[in-house]
Amino acid sequence: MPSTQEIFEKIHEVLKKDPSRTGGLTAIYQFNLTGEDGAVYQIHLTPTSAEVTQGEKELANCTLELAADDFKEMVEGRLNGTAAFMSGKLRVEGDLGLAMRLESVLSAYAS
Repeated sequence: MPSTQEIFEKIHEVLKKDPSRTGGLTAIYQFNLTGEDGAVYQIHLTPTSAEVTQGEKELANCTLELAADDFKEMVEGRLNGTAAFMSGKLRVEGDLGLAMRLESVLSAYAS
């Protein structure tokens, strides 16, 4: 299984080539990943660009907190984001509407 860093590197690579995949979102998502492979990552999106950074660089519009292993399962399609939220594996702060659109952002990993 790839590391969280490798996952975010791939998301960055795919979104940088084709930022239209996110449907014109302008947002900063922050992922507070806990556990053995945990770290803090941000995805900065505009309709024409996408950047991924490690660490808390700017104030996020939507912050997601979950275990790194659960995050990996989510990006690989084995854990539904809504199910993770309902079961308490995923906590969301900020704009819940952005959280609902997260799947289009994370789908960049599966490409």
